[in-house]
Amino acid sequence: MSNLKSKWRQAGNHLYVLPQTGRLLWDSSKGWTVAWAVASALAGAIPILVIRLSKSLIDGLVLLSRQPFSAQAAEPVLIIAALIGGASLVAELLQGGLEWLRAMQAELLEERMSSLAQQKASEVDLAFYETPACHDLIYRAQEEARNRPAILLENIGSLIQNGVSLVMIGWLVATYSVWLILVLALSAVPAFAIVARYNWLSHQWWRETTVERRWIQYYDQKFASAAAAPEMRLFRLGPPFRAAYQGLRSVLRRQRLGLIERQTRDRMIAAFASLAIAGSAVGWIGYRLLHGAASLGDLTLFYQAFMGGGALVRQLTASIGQAFSSVLHLADFFRFLQTKPAIMDPARPVAPPAAIFEGVRFEDVSFRYPGAERLTLRNLKLWIPAGRIVAIVGPNGAGKSTLVKLLCRFYDPTAGRIAVDGIDLREMKLCDVRALSSVLFQLPMAYDAPVNENIALGSLGSTSDAALRSAAIAAGADEVIAQLPQGYDTRLGKSFPEGNELSAGQWQRIAMARAFCRQAPLVLLDEPTSFMDPWAETDWFARLRNLAQNRTAMVVTHRFTIARRADLIHVMNEGAVVESGTHDDLLRRGGLYARSWEEQLTASELREASTVPAGAN
Repeated sequence: MSNLKSKWRQAGNHLYVLPQTGRLLWDSSKGWTVAWAVASALAGAIPILVIRLSKSLIDGLVLLSRQPFSAQAAEPVLIIAALIGGASLVAELLQGGLEWLRAMQAELLEERMSSLAQQKASEVDLAFYETPACHDLIYRAQEEARNRPAILLENIGSLIQNGVSLVMIGWLVATYSVWLILVLALSAVPAFAIVARYNWLSHQWWRETTVERRWIQYYDQKFASAAAAPEMRLFRLGPPFRAAYQGLRSVLRRQRLGLIERQTRDRMIAAFASLAIAGSAVGWIGYRLLHGAASLGDLTLFYQAFMGGGALVRQLTASIGQAFSSVLHLADFFRFLQTKPAIMDPARPVAPPAAIFEGVRFEDVSFRYPGAERLTLRNLKLWIPAGRIVAIVGPNGAGKSTLVKLLCRFYDPTAGRIAVDGIDLREMKLCDVRALSSVLFQLPMAYDAPVNENIALGSLGSTSDAALRSAAIAAGADEVIAQLPQGYDTRLGKSFPEGNELSAGQWQRIAMARAFCRQAPLVLLDEPTSFMDPWAETDWFARLRNLAQNRTAMVVTHRFTIARRADLIHVMNEGAVVESGTHDDLLRRGGLYARSWEEQLTASELREASTVPAGAN
């Protein structure tokens, strides 16, 4: 009993979604919503009007059969028959119109929901993506934005239509006896109880299997992924992935079918109970007919009202249950929309500097990623002087890429502060902080778009052709673009027709051009030459030097051949700066940088030696 109360309490906690759902439906398109609601109500009223006219038609035919035929006597019967025919035709037209209106509403509602979900996804913190529970939530929210609008509108439309029909049936049977309304209501109770119970169980099952359904999607996507295709074939991952996919599907299928089997059994029991209750009402009017207290038309009306009403009750309860289920599902969608970012604009923002005159300073900055136990940065002190190119080097896990994320204010420091010309980043608007930097991330995105659009995505406003070409030249992407069939108009990516695929290094140059396209005072490059030939590094750095004139640049790199050309080098280890200076300074100190330089130099010499043919001098 306590478990049942708990379930109903949980269901009641979701009722706040009802006004939000109504507002969402209204906001998607007011005019179409009114037209759809009116058409649904009319579609529910016309069949009951036909039932009422059928009583008059049968009574008229019985009366006509008891007297000599005449056109004058048959005229009322013919008028009623014509009204029934006209009403049936209007009902068919309304159903066609309703399908169109429902499709229109579903499209508009889906667009609205998808737009809201996309907007929220672009606003939430990067930390949102750090936990599986958040991935579950956004998965359910996106799924509802795609699938729920059509289901919801069909349920609400059916609810309006069947509700109007049932109210009118109640009015008809009430003219015989008010108690018959109670009988009609009682016939709905078993079906409603079954529908409510199993819609709740179905929703619970859907929530509890989110992780399994995400795994199913994960395995399925691997078979359609161009990036995964080589390893899928090389390591023969197809059979184990298919087995894992089928195993999960099999478990979910058995659970789902078991739920449906129990629901079907209980629905049969409820149907028999409803039929018995409705049959008692029809039997009562039959008894009255045999004793001359009712007409054949009354019996016809009762039969259609209670048998048709029983079907309407079942449809109505099903619609209520499915609408309730939709509300439960939409709770996750609205919960996602209510997610508040922790990284927000300050109450009284400070204007950002138009240019960087002093530099960027990390002052005793400590940082821990959400959910992590260890600190990524520990009391970090780091100085990036204005107008200089600063290299950040160090082993994997030293916290180098984290510096880029903090400078973009994707996260805030756990302790300490980051200041640009003495202004704490947290004192500026988010958009102003992010407009300060041109960024190339360690794993840049490859967009399926023409070259010029790919590059222009990095700009905050409109970009001229000259600016696009200048950015491409600075990144060394102009050589790549010159080899493409339509130059800057060439569509990149192979996911869509007429696309052209690039190598990893070529994609990196396009992404670098996208970063350079933004005329920001701070240039942040995370492993910019990771896919670049070593022979091209000197030329690339010369381009960077030219681009960075009157700008401040930070380059995160593993390649000391790049770092040595920087104006200042910071060496990081275990979340802190352990050495700083120029290349020559650091070599003289004989510390971590000098040892790593010797290791890279030795490895490079060994690689070169291995490429010399045997017997060569």
